[in-house]
Amino acid sequence: MPEVDKQVPNQETGAETNTSYCVDATNREDAVRKYEAVKERLLDVNHWQDYAGKATASFELTDAKGNPTNGKPKEGYYFKIDIPGPGPATGKGYDWVQVECVEEEGSSSQEVQAITIRVRPSDNPTTSNDDTAHFYSSEATSNFIVKREGNKVSALVLGRNEKPNTGTSNIIDKTRNAAVGTTAAAGAATIQWNLLVKGLIAHSE
Repeated sequence: MPEVDKQVPNQETGAETNTSYCVDATNREDAVRKYEAVKERLLDVNHWQDYAGKATASFELTDAKGNPTNGKPKEGYYFKIDIPGPGPATGKGYDWVQVECVEEEGSSSQEVQAITIRVRPSDNPTTSNDDTAHFYSSEATSNFIVKREGNKVSALVLGRNEKPNTGTSNIIDKTRNAAVGTTAAAGAATIQWNLLVKGLIAHSE
């Protein structure tokens, strides 16, 4: 795996997914401009559904206490996710992930520059329930990357260690997570991420 993807955990258990979309710019200046535009869209989590399409999941960025924010993702913040269909009771109808890192590497003067946002399924920060409020277990991560390599600009979503969250204490959630997690691993999540990475690139102008 390229060095710029070093923030992505190793694949050890469950499913692994790799989704990407890229374009070639005409020159270095255009590539750097494109990278900066796509990066800003990646950091604009609250509008991801606008880029991916209305039929996809909606994402809301919250602070460390679960309060909505219009800022950029930071370590300790959360994504509050509304996927089509019923959500988990532990998440009050939403799936939750916590931001583990936001790392940017390289510069416009270098051959490669990239930014990575890594998130992991988490509890619902607005309640005292410690159960993971997501259809994947807390072993899973989703890694959102925008990268420029020379004149090529890419958007990627790399899923690692994806397993249905069947360890929750809520029986209804356990059944729901098994069904949704299995469907996601079978390809439903890939459709979502394909639409997102293409949207981030296509709407960057």
